[in-house]
Amino acid sequence: MSDENRPPEQRKGLFGAGDSGDTSGFGGLVQAAPTAGEIVSTSEPLGGYFDEVVGALRELLGEDVTRAVVIDRGELTVYIAPDRTEEVCKTMRDDESLRFELCNSVSGVDYPDQRNRLHVVYHLTSMTYRRRVRLETAVGLDNPVVHSVTSVYPTADWQEREAYDMFGVVFEGHPHLTRILMPDDWEGHPQRKDYPLGGIAVEYKGAHIPPPDERRSYK
Repeated sequence: MSDENRPPEQRKGLFGAGDSGDTSGFGGLVQAAPTAGEIVSTSEPLGGYFDEVVGALRELLGEDVTRAVVIDRGELTVYIAPDRTEEVCKTMRDDESLRFELCNSVSGVDYPDQRNRLHVVYHLTSMTYRRRVRLETAVGLDNPVVHSVTSVYPTADWQEREAYDMFGVVFEGHPHLTRILMPDDWEGHPQRKDYPLGGIAVEYKGAHIPPPDERRSYK
């Protein structure tokens, strides 16, 4: 069967585990498997307020400010360069046509099959216009540096520290970039996909619970 006629790959269950019990309660869920290739922009016009947001951002900061623009499940994601996160967030917050006053969250994601495997995701909300936008940037392990947005959104402080602690993303300009969950002398970043699960077996009220690396396969 040729590649163009091959049906899209699917995975079942919340975690895609097929050789062990899925305790998530989503065992019947069927979804397309995530792709590991480069991000491909959605064709424009995008529809709704998405064109207004992307158009205003490009007009204010230049056409090259968006590396990709993707609409998925009715949500807008704008991919930007890691050295422009502070600049973009300040514009998103302050421009009268945008007014994204709230940064809901900053989180890290690891896509080990991608060249720039460490992604940082920002969820922004405009309280003025009742709109939501996701910003996303990506860096490689050789230079995992992203500009901090704490000067724009102070609530990003601890969230950037968590992304640093768990994924090893270095937020340039952060006022106090230290670990927040793990001890200061901890080696490695526990939420990277290649971090060993490890652990020890636990005895609990007569039950034997095996260590995490023996419980379930996530492949």
